[in-house]
Amino acid sequence: MSPKWRDSNRFTLLPEASRFLPAMLGAIHHAQHYVLVELYLMESGKLADQVSEALIKAVKRGVPVCLLLDGFGSMGLASEDRHRLMQAGVQLRFFNPLGFHSLARNLSRDHRKIVVVDGEVAFTGGFGAVDEFLDAWYEIAVQVEGPVVADWEALFRRLWRSRLARPDKAQTRIQALPDQRTSPSYADGARGRVVSARGYRYQAIRYSLHQRIGQTRQRLWLCTPYFVPTFRLRRRLMRAAKRGIDVRLLLPGAQHDHPGVRYAGQRFYHAMLKSGVRIYEFKPSFIHAKFVLADEWVSIGSCNFDHWNLHWNLEANQEVDDPRLAQQVCELFERHFAASDEVDAAKWAARPLRQRAKEWLYGLLDALVMRLK
Repeated sequence: MSPKWRDSNRFTLLPEASRFLPAMLGAIHHAQHYVLVELYLMESGKLADQVSEALIKAVKRGVPVCLLLDGFGSMGLASEDRHRLMQAGVQLRFFNPLGFHSLARNLSRDHRKIVVVDGEVAFTGGFGAVDEFLDAWYEIAVQVEGPVVADWEALFRRLWRSRLARPDKAQTRIQALPDQRTSPSYADGARGRVVSARGYRYQAIRYSLHQRIGQTRQRLWLCTPYFVPTFRLRRRLMRAAKRGIDVRLLLPGAQHDHPGVRYAGQRFYHAMLKSGVRIYEFKPSFIHAKFVLADEWVSIGSCNFDHWNLHWNLEANQEVDDPRLAQQVCELFERHFAASDEVDAAKWAARPLRQRAKEWLYGLLDALVMRLK
């Protein structure tokens, strides 16, 4: 799907699980026509129970519910929890379950996060149905209303119908997708577009970010939990900083779910700091959010902007061109910068040998893994 800008939308920034979880579950609770959910991570636990309960209650009210999970990311969802969903009438499918086929196919994952209710409201971000999002990880989401909701729904429907989305073997009642509804427009709304990626086959998210970096005149702030960027992205960020753009990276600190990935990314710190890029490491918790602010352009979604995600995964981001939302995201960044340690260039240049060894080792492992391409 070619990304298309659409006017007359409303976007609501939902920072922290305490805001986006009640908003999403509330929308599902009030659904009247259908609920479509697509997630990478869903593991048995408190949050998965809350999500399942909301979906089951919707079905009991007569609302069709379709749940599409990644075949690898949902391996932690117990069989009894799957059966409970299906017995209640939830239509359950899995994207690309692991199998005895090519390694490349097993590496291709559905990393998107999409919730669409009644064709009128959608949610996206970096969230999943795992307990870490309740209190251990920091995440944000955006609520979408308006014509662009149809594009989020189109992404879901296309994948649901694909040969890689398979019903659970225990699914006895196969139902067709409900008819798509049209979202209202808002005269006071903003421009937005859905940008997706399908691994190396289609990389609109990467190209959009590259283009935006080149157009930025004032600031380029990027938050990502897994900072292992491509050479081209690193070069663009450094060139932007050298021409006077305020380039900042908001990255996880010591609290990280994959410390090796952090070390692999830190091998790029020296060159970026030398070029004028400012780097902040978030202290309060593991920051799992993925969002970008370039002047008054905002991108929020599932894409980590690391070379692994961009090469293998299905991703989707909401882009918005709106001064109001940009100001909110700017304030969010500033709060997080204040809660972070800024990496000092001189101190980083004098970092101990042990730290350098970790960067070298995990950088080597990262390079070897990427040769799987």
